[in-house]
Amino acid sequence: MAQDTVIIENLSKRYLIGHRFSSEGPHRYYKYTALRDVIGHKIVNFARKTADVVHGRQVVQGDEIEEFWALSNVTFDVKQGEALGIIGRNGAGKSTLLKILSRITDPTAGRVVLRGRVASLLEVGTGFHPELTGRENIFLNGAVLGMTQGEIKKRFDEIVAFAEVGKFLDTPVKYFSSGMYVRLAFAVAAHLEPEILIVDEVLAVGDQRFQEKCLNKMGEVGKEGRTVLFVSHSMPSIQRLCKRVIVLEGGKVQINAPAAEAVTEYLSRDQSSTYFKTSSGSKPTISRASAEEREGSLLLSVDFQSSFPLSPPVLGFVIYDAMGSAVYGTNMRLEPPTATIPSASSGRIEVVIPSEPFRPGRYSISLWLGDAYMDYCALPNVLQVEVSGVQLDAPLEAIGSMRLPVRWNFRESATITKEANCRQG
Repeated sequence: MAQDTVIIENLSKRYLIGHRFSSEGPHRYYKYTALRDVIGHKIVNFARKTADVVHGRQVVQGDEIEEFWALSNVTFDVKQGEALGIIGRNGAGKSTLLKILSRITDPTAGRVVLRGRVASLLEVGTGFHPELTGRENIFLNGAVLGMTQGEIKKRFDEIVAFAEVGKFLDTPVKYFSSGMYVRLAFAVAAHLEPEILIVDEVLAVGDQRFQEKCLNKMGEVGKEGRTVLFVSHSMPSIQRLCKRVIVLEGGKVQINAPAAEAVTEYLSRDQSSTYFKTSSGSKPTISRASAEEREGSLLLSVDFQSSFPLSPPVLGFVIYDAMGSAVYGTNMRLEPPTATIPSASSGRIEVVIPSEPFRPGRYSISLWLGDAYMDYCALPNVLQVEVSGVQLDAPLEAIGSMRLPVRWNFRESATITKEANCRQG
């Protein structure tokens, strides 16, 4: 039986957030502040910061300190050779968890056991020295992992070939593009044989072909008996690589289940057929959206607001099935409406989508708002809609989410033989 490579027990991480007293702005604390109060706050703040430095605590700027628990009593384990998916919305605590596992930051409370060398790929810019060349960084990272020069040289050509940066190998990595940086960083992390490989959403920087290459490599890593922790917003990638998934929400583990079950539950949470947001700021935004099935069609309705005219306003959407796979998407740049839409700083865009091709079930919808040149607002998985229809007697993962009007024909073998003989004659 495989042993636990990663053990996490009651892991918690607290951050302190500072707030300044101000007589202006939406978050003011005092409307009027006397000079003696200002001097008093300065003395108290100085004394507090001095004590924080002496005791090795986080130094926080501000007049009032607020506690924020990024993680709270997180407990799970990962077995040797297992690929575990970690998903959750922005701010759920995923990055904090990975930074603790990568020993970048310390936990406030709890216990972490890591059996073996850890290689992490958390974000573009970490792990490499910008002034060193690609070649030098490969050897530096190998040394950090505790490998000898001989072990690194044995893997060197394989790393370079995978990263596809041979021409730039002796160039300082500060001149690399983000894509080149990620390719080399992933190649180093995956090929230097760590017992535990931690990969964050950073792979999204690469192109589709390289993402596919990385997923295949991570699959190989697991088969070799090494452990993979994979954070991603791509539900198909998570389900393809991982058999088990944990869902973080508000710094806590809300779901720990087989991948398909966890993803389905995650996508169904905190979503409805309507969305509403009070507009603020100058950036164009979607203020209201809804989706419903009506008379054999899906009706998608989106209201937008902007401080300047969009020329013209452009809506894009992608529809995902219950497994998190994209089944259909388009936008008004790819498929312009038949009637010309004028420039506008507010309005409503409606799109009618035939629902007949969709198999029955629950679907989620992501929205984008922009103009003819760029996107301004993105709302991933913001809506849900239930589609009714004729249920096919086959599992969703076996034949997909769409029902297309295919035609079946049959021809007798004698007819086929006769036609073949005619062609030969």
